[in-house]
Amino acid sequence: MTTTHDTPAGWGRDRLSRRLVEAVQAAGLPAGTGNEALVTDADLAGLPEVVQRYLRFMGVVGRPREWSFRARFVGKFRLRPRLGWMPAEAWQYNSGIEVARIFVMRLRFARVVPMVGADTYLHGHGRMLGKLLDRIVVADGQGDEFDIGELTTYLNDAILLAPSLLLGPATSWQPVDGHSFDVALTDAGRTVRARVFLDERGAPCDFSTTDRYADLPGGLVRAEWRTPVQDWTVIDGRPVPGRVSAVWQLPQGPLRYLTGRVTHLTHNVQPTPD
Repeated sequence: MTTTHDTPAGWGRDRLSRRLVEAVQAAGLPAGTGNEALVTDADLAGLPEVVQRYLRFMGVVGRPREWSFRARFVGKFRLRPRLGWMPAEAWQYNSGIEVARIFVMRLRFARVVPMVGADTYLHGHGRMLGKLLDRIVVADGQGDEFDIGELTTYLNDAILLAPSLLLGPATSWQPVDGHSFDVALTDAGRTVRARVFLDERGAPCDFSTTDRYADLPGGLVRAEWRTPVQDWTVIDGRPVPGRVSAVWQLPQGPLRYLTGRVTHLTHNVQPTPD
C-alpha cells in the first residue's frame, strides 16, 4: 500500500468515514491482487511527450501501479451563486479494477442543518443522491447524464490523484501543444473526454470538459466544467494537489461552487476497512 498522508485517527469510526466503508462494502467491489508491478519508462514509451512530462511530474515511474485510492477532502460548497458557502467534508473510494467511484460528502446547510450527499459511479451507472438530516431526500439524479458526468468525474480524479489508473487500453491521449493534452476514457460503452493544462513543470493546473451537466433551476444543462489547481505540494516524494476548485462556465458567467484541499490520500487500498 502506498500512502501520501497518514490515515486520520478515528478513520472508519466517525459517521462520514463509516458511511464510506459501508457504501464500498455494499458495492461489492473487487479486491486487489497484491501484485503491484512498478511503472517503468517502457510503460510510458509511445505516449505523447507532453503526456510523459505530466506523468513524470506526477511521479508514476518507479512506483507501484495504482488500482485504487481513498481520499478525504475538506473545503466549502454552495448550491447556487446567491447562496452562502457551506462547510464541506468528503471521503471517497475509487477503483480501477472495476471502474468505480463512491464519494460521500457532509454539508452544513445554513451552517446548522446537516445535509449528506453521495455521488457514485458503479457498474457503468452514475447517481447523485442528497438528503437533509440524513433522512429527507432533496435530490436523486440518475440516467444518461449522470452516467456520463460521474465517469467524467472519475477521469478528473485519476488525472489529479492517481494517474497510473489510466495506463491501459481504456484511455487514449492526444497532444494539443507543449502545455496541454486531450485525454479520453471509455467504460461501459461510453467515452468521456477532457483537456488537461500543464504548467512549466508538467503539473496539471486545469482540467476542462463538456461531458458534465450542471443542475440549474431550469434543469440539467450540459456546460463546460473546470477544476483549476492553485498549487501543488510534495508529500513522501509524491505530488499532491493543494487548493482545488470546481467551476461551471455558464452563459451568465463562471460559477465556482466547490473549493478546498485533499487532506488524506492513500493508494492501493482494499475495499474493506483497515
